[in-house]
Amino acid sequence: MTAFDLLRFRDWTDPVPPAAREVVSLPPDEERGRPPVLFVPGHRHGAAVFAEHWLPRTAGRGFPAHALTPRPGGDLRARAHDVVQTAAGLPRQTVLVGHGTGAAAVAQALGRYPARAAVLVAPVLGGWRRTVPPRPVGAPPVLVVGSPDDRVVAGKALDRAAAGYGEAPLMFPGMGHDMMLEDSWAEPIDAILDWLEKLVR
Repeated sequence: MTAFDLLRFRDWTDPVPPAAREVVSLPPDEERGRPPVLFVPGHRHGAAVFAEHWLPRTAGRGFPAHALTPRPGGDLRARAHDVVQTAAGLPRQTVLVGHGTGAAAVAQALGRYPARAAVLVAPVLGGWRRTVPPRPVGAPPVLVVGSPDDRVVAGKALDRAAAGYGEAPLMFPGMGHDMMLEDSWAEPIDAILDWLEKLVR
């Protein structure tokens, strides 16, 4: 029996309790048939952390942009469940973007939801009792983004996370952990959107 089988068995025997989900959404400035992008914040953050800069930038580049606020007190399993349910409710195969511990929720969700692609921003993957992320369904491309100057996630952790998906991390020196709130917030989101545009062409 695999970890995936155990997870599914637990979902059946001990389902995640329902909870209201707060989702902030921005339609694209111009409809281009691009996949929606769902942003998942990390610890002590809500959807608003993306609303000032990254959501408008994403919508401005032609991607429907959404951000999910985690349920209060939810564990990793509940947060991953909410990511899957929210993504499944969007009209197209969704791109998942998780920040910090939100990246751990995205990594878990990838084992159940066939995402168009995923981006793990400054991922904190080892803080949930060392839960090993499952193999992504459908083998979507996964980009790991971070900074060598992040005081929360060490460079070696970024390297390990990226290597787990067969890639090298995309690094932005001089930025802290909350990249979407930095003065240079545009650099990482523009690079992420450039990467996505190449995938959807």
